[in-house]
Amino acid sequence: MITNFYIPELNNHDVQELWFQQDGATCHTARATIDLLKDTFGDRLISRFGPVNWHPRSCDLTPLDNFLWGYVKSLVYADKPQTRDHLEDNICRVIADIWPQMLEKVIENWTSRLDYIRASRGSPMPEIIFKM
Repeated sequence: MITNFYIPELNNHDVQELWFQQDGATCHTARATIDLLKDTFGDRLISRFGPVNWHPRSCDLTPLDNFLWGYVKSLVYADKPQTRDHLEDNICRVIADIWPQMLEKVIENWTSRLDYIRASRGSPMPEIIFKM
């Protein structure tokens, strides 16, 4: 997917300031994958084994994993797509329908959690704080 879709799509955009973040799943952190991402993003890669190591299971620090992907996935699979084309159409439709205001709320919530983590000097959160 990265080779056949993502990187060719990036070539259509100015990505000099773009950072790439991913989780620590084994398939995402294979040497070949990390090397490919390093070639594309240089030191702007946030990943296990990447230039910027990211804690792989921090619900406090990964709003894309813990909110956005779950939200997108629930809508993409709502009508149980049976073909690849149907699945791709659903993904494109759902992503296109995300309002900037929703992303702003995700970032506001994320920064408030970061403030909490800083104030607690990195101790775990007693509860996950999500506000929509």
